[in-house]
Parts: sequence; C-alpha cells; structure tokens
Amino acid sequence: MNRYKYLAFVAIVGTFLTATAPAVKAQIAIGVGIGVAPECPYGYYDYNPYPCAPYGYYGPEWFTGGVFIGAGPWFRGRHNFRGHVDNRFDAQRGYRGHMPNRGERPTMAQRPGRVANFRGNEVRDGRGHVGGGGDRQH
Repeated sequence: MNRYKYLAFVAIVGTFLTATAPAVKAQIAIGVGIGVAPECPYGYYDYNPYPCAPYGYYGPEWFTGGVFIGAGPWFRGRHNFRGHVDNRFDAQRGYRGHMPNRGERPTMAQRPGRVANFRGNEVRDGRGHVGGGGDRQH
C-alpha cells in the first residue's frame, strides 16, 4: 500500500508544479546569419567562401569612390546591375597568383576601381550570375 501512497503523492506534486508553472509564449525566430562582408582590398568573389579577389578581377563599375559595392549576399548595387570582371583572375578558373588577405589594405600602386587598361571578359550581376549585357555603370 505504501507504493500507491507514494505514487499518489508524486502525482499530486507533479500536478501542482504543472499548474503553478508560468506560461511561456512560443517564440519563433528565423534569420539568415550571413555575417559581416569580408574586408578585401579589391573586392571578394561572389561565391562561397567569398575569398578576396585579386587586383584586376573587378572593373571600375564595381567601386564607388574606391569602395567595393559588394558581391554575394552583401551586394548593394542596383537590381539590374551588371559589371565586368576579368575571369582570368578567378581562382575557380585556375588563377594561382597573389590573393590578398582579409583586412589587407590596397597598395599605393593598386587602387581599387582604378585598374589601368582593364579588359573585362565576363559580365556578372554581383549575385553569382554570369552573362547578360545590362547597364554598364561608370
């Protein structure tokens, strides 16, 4: 009989604790944690893991006042933006030259958006899409 008294006591205490527990409102939060855009002296590629792009990859339309307008999830250009790149400097296409590090500063001779004799051979929209002519900003 002691067993039944014990179970009854546990059930009563459990019911009491459940009845006195504060009501908790359900919260649902959905977010995309894309983090802070990489600080790269000449911009960063528009694909994961967004490594820094070398000097000469982006044409002048990708910079405003020497500041990179972005690519990938941090892109801040117009919806119909199209900018030229020189894909010979793309690591996914076999480029093995100097790759700047995040946080590195541009050299005096290599200013962002001022590539001498830039010859872009591909048009991109900053969101990872290649092709199209679109508007060319200067």
